[in-house]
Amino acid sequence: MGTRDRIETVLASIRPAIRSDGGDVELVGWDEDQGRVIVRLMGACEACPISMLTLKEGIEQRLRASVPEVLTVEAN
Repeated sequence: MGTRDRIETVLASIRPAIRSDGGDVELVGWDEDQGRVIVRLMGACEACPISMLTLKEGIEQRLRASVPEVLTVEAN
C-alpha cells in the first residue's frame, strides 16, 4: 500500500467523528518531498473556530503517528 493510500485510510478512520459534528475532510494533495499533506475541511469545519485545532491536534497527529512519512498537515 502506497503512502497516499495509507493517508486516505487514516482520513477514512477520522471522518466519522468529523461528520458527526457536521464537517468532513478531503485529501487534496500529498507532497512526498516535503512530507506535507494538504486537506480541505468542509461543511461545519469551514467556519468552525477550532478547525485549526482539529487539523493540528487531531488530523495531523493521527497521520504522523500512522504514516511516518507525513511531517505536516495543512488546510487548503
